[in-house]
Amino acid sequence: MIKTDNPTLRHFTSLLDVSGDELRRLIERAIELKNNRDPDYQPLKGQVLAMIFEKSSTRTRISFEAGMTHFGGSALFLSPRDTQLGRGEPLQDSAKVISSMVDCIMLRTDKHETVTTFAQHSSVPVINGLTDQQHPCQLLADMQTWFEHRGDIQGKTVTWIGDGNNMCHSYIHAATVLDFNLHIAAPVCYEPSKAIVEAAGTRIKFFNTPLDAAKNADLIVTDVWASMGQEDEQKQRIRDFKDYQVNAAIMNAAHSDALFMHCLPAHRGEEVSSEVIDGPQSIVFDEAENRLHAQKALLEFLLCGKKS
Repeated sequence: MIKTDNPTLRHFTSLLDVSGDELRRLIERAIELKNNRDPDYQPLKGQVLAMIFEKSSTRTRISFEAGMTHFGGSALFLSPRDTQLGRGEPLQDSAKVISSMVDCIMLRTDKHETVTTFAQHSSVPVINGLTDQQHPCQLLADMQTWFEHRGDIQGKTVTWIGDGNNMCHSYIHAATVLDFNLHIAAPVCYEPSKAIVEAAGTRIKFFNTPLDAAKNADLIVTDVWASMGQEDEQKQRIRDFKDYQVNAAIMNAAHSDALFMHCLPAHRGEEVSSEVIDGPQSIVFDEAENRLHAQKALLEFLLCGKKS
């Protein structure tokens, strides 16, 4: 939890910033907003979201910008080329200045500390749109998608196969907040943060092979083998992850009604086979669309709560 001078100010830098009850309410609200679009409902009319992008994006930019428009507000796209952030202005100064002019700040950046520093010095809510350590907004959409298809995830078993990256970390946080079991199969030297794993306790279990990790799973999840900024490692990672593809054998080891998720973009033939991602158990496009609805629920939660 980020400490601020304003006890009523809420940030979303991590899934751990909300309780299990709050996360479930966010998911329920996202589903409600998805199923009952009301163009006259504009709770954020006149409000502005500053979107700071140090990393490129499709789903994050479109979902936040469209969400603010649906709610009657507006969004500003800011890259390092457009602001003093790219010229070395101290983060705390940027946070104070930008937050004095807008109603909310979303950052998609490299270092997780950039987001937490902004939150510490911002007078408005700060949202983590992605960092090298976490991707909580994607987990909002993932969990909404699961709830739509299968109901509450408490007590279920999720299997993460592949890199112990920011998505894996946020799945560990989701397991903590929503109380499900998480099986992880990652190559040696690509395991998730030890500190994040230890904080989650016995919900997290590691397996030597993806096939073992997938046994009796209700949901199988993976991500690309090389994320943005790791392109120079691509060839090595292909060698290291060659036995970590989610394919028919993996899905067959899970429960017969298990689902498959991927945050996209995906590389068919690498981390997932075409028959899985394009097959009947895949819900990746529901998952992608739900970025819009989940983030609308989040914006409403942070900004309407702030005004009350």
